[in-house]
Amino acid sequence: MEKTKRVIGVKIIRLDEVDSTNEYAKAIAHEVPEGTVVVAKRQVAGKGRKGRSWASPEGGLWMSVILKPPRVDPRLAFVGALAVGDTLADFGISVGIKWPNDVWVGGRKISGILAEGKAGEYSILGIGLNVNNPIPEELRENAVSMMELLGSKLPLEEVLKRLLLHLDGWYRVFLERPDLLMAKVRERTFILGRPVTVIEGDERISGIALDVLDDGSLLMDIDGQLRRILYGDVSLRFF
Repeated sequence: MEKTKRVIGVKIIRLDEVDSTNEYAKAIAHEVPEGTVVVAKRQVAGKGRKGRSWASPEGGLWMSVILKPPRVDPRLAFVGALAVGDTLADFGISVGIKWPNDVWVGGRKISGILAEGKAGEYSILGIGLNVNNPIPEELRENAVSMMELLGSKLPLEEVLKRLLLHLDGWYRVFLERPDLLMAKVRERTFILGRPVTVIEGDERISGIALDVLDDGSLLMDIDGQLRRILYGDVSLRFF
């Protein structure tokens, strides 16, 4: 049987400092092959959803992958979340997905995913993972790093190597069997069956998170009525 050619990690661009790996990746997306990875030691203008700032000091893993799937698909963010989860599992850390794009450990965020794209041209999958970077005092209640969980620094290159391997595998599933991708997302999404509040635009929606549907949206029970949420910021009403 012919071995399937690897896609993600065919080319790695390493930067000491950049405003945002996602913005850098967008600028070169037309010039490089699919699967090119941009990794920076530091981001000075890292961003999350809705343009929020993302602290990106040296010691963390700040990266973006340039992909060229048939269409822009919001479910691409789940490729990143599942790959991060598998990577952390390799180091003995159990995680859960907080729909739609965060990875949490024990009630604290360890990784954020940002998927962006330009229809018919490219998609950018940005991943921020707290590895050896110190968490500021004011964020420690809500954020955690691999170093804090394991009690020692980790070889950043080994974390990157494992993450690229898992990204490649899940990207292949995303392209060939998105139903399997979403089945695994449901299995790992820890908010299901719990009361949550979702901010969607200017609206606050409170209810029970029931399911993640095949298109990536969240199905909620709001006072006995079912509602499909395409995207939003989720907070648990209790842990």
